[in-house]
Amino acid sequence: MTPNWAVAAGTPELQGQARALARRADFPLLALDTEEVPFLLVLTPERLELRRTGVGAPGPLYADFVGGAMRRRLRTMGKRSPLGRALGFSRQPPEQVVDATAGLGQDGFVIAALGCRITLVERQLPFFLLVENALQRAALDPSLAPIVQRITLVHADARRWLTDLPQEELPDVIHLDPMYPARKKSALSGKAMQLAQQLAGKDEDTGELLQVALTSARRRVVVKRPTRAAPIAARQPDFAITGKKTRYDIYLAHEQQ
Repeated sequence: MTPNWAVAAGTPELQGQARALARRADFPLLALDTEEVPFLLVLTPERLELRRTGVGAPGPLYADFVGGAMRRRLRTMGKRSPLGRALGFSRQPPEQVVDATAGLGQDGFVIAALGCRITLVERQLPFFLLVENALQRAALDPSLAPIVQRITLVHADARRWLTDLPQEELPDVIHLDPMYPARKKSALSGKAMQLAQQLAGKDEDTGELLQVALTSARRRVVVKRPTRAAPIAARQPDFAITGKKTRYDIYLAHEQQ
């Protein structure tokens, strides 16, 4: 069966590192100009990028915690922000959080910056590798290294991973941000968002993931939604916190109700 993914080196000097990445991910190593596969993970001198091959492909997709966009977000996302309140900082600051739909890791990095220990769970291996690369780069920045130290990255299906967690390791809060095809606004650019949706596809199991999260969180499950989107699986939250572009649906654990 023809693979969907391959690895390529952005420069000849990176061929050895690209070969090691391909071996680790069990992806083929192909030339940069290949059209044999729809997606390429390209190792460049600056970062690891995901690219769509072929004519008219959108720009590259990558994770980044060092650039100006994340710096601005860290300055505005305090404990009294909608996300901070959704996580429960105004009541009982969470110590351990799981982001069960990590994606490119932006929300998880912000949550770690608020002081939480967080586990990022991502089932799409290309996304996992992009975030891993971004964390490695962020760890080299002295101002960001303490945040990185509070982050654990896991490649797994969150439904099974949460189900297998021992009782004593259950998180205080579980954060979900499922892919939503109708979303019009995003932290990603329009072209990059299209690429992300092509990669991840439509989340068909969000209702099941929500149910697993509800049985795994000690205090609450926080679901990030577009402001006008319906709740997941038509399940009404206990309450919601709405910002300018985003709504957080909060489902309290039984003992918190």
